[in-house]
Amino acid sequence: MGIFEIMLVGLGLSMDAFAAAICQGLTLKKMTAKDILKIGIAFGTFQAMMPAAGYYLGLQFEASIKTVDHWAAFLLLAFIGSKMIWDAVGEMVHENAADTCFRPLRLREILSLALATSIDALAAGITFAFLQVRILPAVSLIGMITFILSCTGMILGYRFGDRQKIKAGIAGGLILILMGLKILVEHMGMPG
Repeated sequence: MGIFEIMLVGLGLSMDAFAAAICQGLTLKKMTAKDILKIGIAFGTFQAMMPAAGYYLGLQFEASIKTVDHWAAFLLLAFIGSKMIWDAVGEMVHENAADTCFRPLRLREILSLALATSIDALAAGITFAFLQVRILPAVSLIGMITFILSCTGMILGYRFGDRQKIKAGIAGGLILILMGLKILVEHMGMPG
């Protein structure tokens, strides 16, 4: 898996954080640079730590499932991507999105959101182990992408509302599913 593919995975994984950051931006009466950095650092850190944890878990099982690793990668990415799309469509149906009550950011809430939006990254880290991805550059890139998109999401949420949240979730899910298909096609010997 090259840097371009890792960037795409990072973009796909960070869409949940982006959507959550938009929601956080919506709830602020006044946004400061400190608020933006809190979200960016929390989301970026968790999004980098979870694939690293998944990677080391995946290494424990690598020898026993080497012959089906491409299927595991495909299924994990397809599952994560499908879940993201399902959640985004569910959000469209249950449109509770914009809390009109303005409130300050709470650290416990930020950390809970950062953890919740990074669970999918744990599974991606397991996939990285199967594909023998160099983990440090991969998680660093994923963390940076998430940091940038989370900060951007806060600003967009604050300025424009949550119209793009659903589209971001669907786009992220599609990116992950396509990455899974690409891995499967490459490992089955088909031209990719």
